[in-house]
Order: sequence, then structure tokens, then C-alpha cells
Amino acid sequence: MHRYLIGVDVGTGSARAGVFDASGEMLAFSKHDILIFRDDRGHVEQSSAQIWDAVCACVKDAVSLAAVPCEAIAGIGFDATCSLVVQGASGGVGDRAHPERDIIVWMDHRAVAQARRINATKHAVLSYVGGVISPEMETPKLLWLKETLPDIYASAENFFDLTDFLTWKATGALERSSCTVTCKWTYLAHECRWDESYFRSIGLDDLADDGFRRIGTHVVDPGTALADGLCPAAAEAMGLSPGTAVGAGLIDAHAGGIGTVAARGGAEDASSCLGYVFGTSSCTMTTTAEPQFVPGVWGPYFSAMVPGMWLNEGGQSAAGAAIDQILKLHPYGETARGEASRDGASLPQWLAQRALASAGRPSQAVYLAGQLQVVPEFLGNRAPFADPSARAVVMGLGMDASAESLVALYVAGLCGLGYGLRQIIETQAAHGVQISTISISGGAGTHPLTRQLLSDATGRPVEVTASPEPVLLGSAMLAAVASRTYPDLQTAMPAMSAVIGRCAPATGATGALHQTRYQAFLRMQTLARQVRDEMQPLLAATA
Repeated sequence: MHRYLIGVDVGTGSARAGVFDASGEMLAFSKHDILIFRDDRGHVEQSSAQIWDAVCACVKDAVSLAAVPCEAIAGIGFDATCSLVVQGASGGVGDRAHPERDIIVWMDHRAVAQARRINATKHAVLSYVGGVISPEMETPKLLWLKETLPDIYASAENFFDLTDFLTWKATGALERSSCTVTCKWTYLAHECRWDESYFRSIGLDDLADDGFRRIGTHVVDPGTALADGLCPAAAEAMGLSPGTAVGAGLIDAHAGGIGTVAARGGAEDASSCLGYVFGTSSCTMTTTAEPQFVPGVWGPYFSAMVPGMWLNEGGQSAAGAAIDQILKLHPYGETARGEASRDGASLPQWLAQRALASAGRPSQAVYLAGQLQVVPEFLGNRAPFADPSARAVVMGLGMDASAESLVALYVAGLCGLGYGLRQIIETQAAHGVQISTISISGGAGTHPLTRQLLSDATGRPVEVTASPEPVLLGSAMLAAVASRTYPDLQTAMPAMSAVIGRCAPATGATGALHQTRYQAFLRMQTLARQVRDEMQPLLAATA
């Protein structure tokens, strides 16, 4: 009997499942939307129960569409956003009228003040998160919860990264993935320990007193088989067989990295290829044999993506979300959204098609942007400045309210994301982390225009892999390792993923234009920080 593998991805807005064969070909796919709750304080929350129901439903649907018997499913792997699940507490993480909202979503910045205080300690652990911890990470959020909702904090049975919550629901296993706790919780995987002094210095001494029971005492590599596989309740909810192998999971971006960076037919070397996951936010993942410390870039993290290797992680807090925000600002945006919907496309896809039709060739689309320049830091700068207070800049706007000017703004926004990516790559290179190619994954990076503009903006080749769902494929690779379909991730990665295309960066006049635009991007970004810093004392004095 053939052996099939399931990859599950929980993003910000949906749960998705794909059924793959051992060669990495996807047989079927299903998606279920998940709810997001926002308030006027900028809090962003979700329900773990609702997410779990969506996961089970999309797994069941995908297996049905694949028309394979449940006993042929060898394993299942999970990835998810790095959101904080407060499991078993007496209430929710915000509004007491909604106890079901037990997740603080990754993008929630309620813990900015706590992150600032943690950074002021200058604890040695912070050197493994680029020197500055982000409010998107879990220890600032835990500290916020303890200080703001002490009864909820005290009553919680477990604090999980969302990925580890999913594997716990699937198996009952309390093991945490080295990916989640190393990247987002300050676990020192290279030393196999939590740093007790760090937790005591920041005000989370109770976690140390309890032997770190509520955040994980047993940490394993991604793909490690957990417990006895799917527990009966999870198997019934998913329509699978009890005992189906379940692999320790990954953060969603890292699953995209696994699914792309060592694909056969490309570099086939995870250490020379930067994984760029382009979704609601973006993540960059660079693999090295030895630890490399890059200020403002998270890591180095040991065994956080490829077991036995070190990872540096950068990215942009808003990527696809930044494009959406830019388009909302334009007077033609809502009209265009309606036209795109009638054409059966998302607004970015619709605009990409119009840009391509107008430019003729993807690289020529940059000329449509004209004077428009965008520094798309609507949710701050994740890397290389680790500055959550940074904000976006749009320059060159006129009074044109046409569809063509919306296309121009869209192209300028894509270029801005590309220049931010180039800045991360160049910062890493200055600290010894060199890459030769970029491999892109994530829904926002699927269009040929997007890929080419990113190649042109960064001056690096962009590889395109065969799988239409590389993040799901990365999770299926975890299932392959857990089920012993492949002995390890290093074997599964090239066996299940292949490069089918490559975008080379533009040269000549177009390359020179990108160079000029990039220098303008850097000057705008610097000026924005200078103006903010000059104004802050005056604004604070009148607050």
C-alpha cells in the first residue's frame, strides 16, 4: 500500500491541510477560515477551540478529496503561527466576556512596555534573539499576562506556542518543538536548557520555581515522533486511524523554509539559500553550520529549522498585510476590490495582472511606480533594527485616483518589501552570513510579477519550487520523518521538493533604477526614525 502524508498549516486567517505522496506531490487540499478578534486597543486574539475544529475539518475534507483510505495515511505534521495559547485558564486573555479567546496572536503588540523592560536588563540570553527581544515573542506576552490579568495567568495549566498546542491536542504529548521554544521563548537548544536567571531577572520567577513545567520540560527536534501517534479523540475528529504518526511541529515560516531551501535541482544546500516566506508577515531564514550573531536579526537558533544547524531569522512584521494596508489608502482601492472579486481574483493578484499587462515583462513593472516610494513598516521594523515603533512612509503621492495610479502604488509597495529584504540580506552578509539565492514560499509570493520584482529589488536570483503549497509540504516532511518514510529532514527535503524555475535579477538600466530606489529607501527610513526621535520628547511632554 502507498504511504501518504498530511501537512497542516495554521496561518493567521485560515487552517489548511494537504495530502501528499512520498515524492512530495500534493493530491488534495482543503482550507477552513479561522476567526480573528481585534479591539480598539490593538489587541488581536483567537480561540484555540475554534482553530482545532477548523484543523480537524480541513484534514477530514482533504483526505476525502484525495480519495485515499485512512489506513494509508502514514503520518501528519503541523505548523502554525507563533501565537501564545493560554490553555486551561479560568478565562480569556483579554475581554472577560469572551473566555474562549485564549490566544494572543503573534502580531499583537500589547507587550511593548514589557519587551522594553526586558531589553533594559541586557541579559546574555538576548544575544540569541539578535540582541533585542520583540513584543511578538512569548516571554514579553507572558509578563504582560502576569501583570495585567494575574488570575488568568495563575490559573493556566499550560502555555503553548500554537504549533505545540496542536501536537498536544493530536497526541496528548507535552513535548515542545525546539523550533518554537528556541525561536520565540528563549530556550537555549544548543545547551538543552532554559536559562533560569533570565526568567528571574524579568519577573517570571514562578516559571523557574515550577521547573518550567507550564512552558515545557521536554524539548525535541522538529519531526520527532510524539507519544503513540494520534490519540483516539483526535483520530475520530479527523477521520484518521488512531496511532497515525505525528511529528513535532514548526512555526509556519520555518515549514516554508524546510519545504524550499534544499530542493533538488537548485542550490541543494540549505546554507546557501535564504528561505523567504511571504505571507501576512514575512520571514527570512538563513542556515549556518556555526552560530553567527547578527544585531537586529533573531537568532542564532540551534536546531530550530534544520536539526543540528543554526538559524538566523529576520523578516518584516507586515508584508502581505502591508500591501493590503497600502491599497486601502488609495481612493480607487474599494472599487478595484469589487472588480477583482467579480474576476475571481484577490486584489493583489488582479493588480499584478494589470501591472504585467501594462509593463509587458515583469522586470519592466518597476517603471510603473514612477516617483512613488514606500517604506512599508506599518507594524514596525522586525529586522534589522528590531524597532516595533517604526512606522511606514509613502512618498510621491499625487491626486490621481485612477486604477493606473493604484497599480503604481502596488508596484512601489512590492519594491519596498524587496528593498527591506535586501537590507536584511546585506546586514547579515556584513556579519558573516552569506547567501547566493532566495527561495520563496507563502501565498503572497505566488505571482510571477512578485517573484521577479523581489529578485530585481534584492539583486539575488529567486528560485521557484514545484509545490504550489511549500509551507504545507514542509509540514508533510515532518510527517515523513515521524512515520520513518524518510530517516531525517535532511533526506526528506531534497527528496520531496524540486526547483522548477529561477528568476535572475535585472541588470543594465533597470538594475541601476533599483539601486537608486534602494538608496532612496534607506534615506527615507533613516529620516523617518530621526523625525520620530526628535518629536517623541515633545509628544510625551503633552501626553
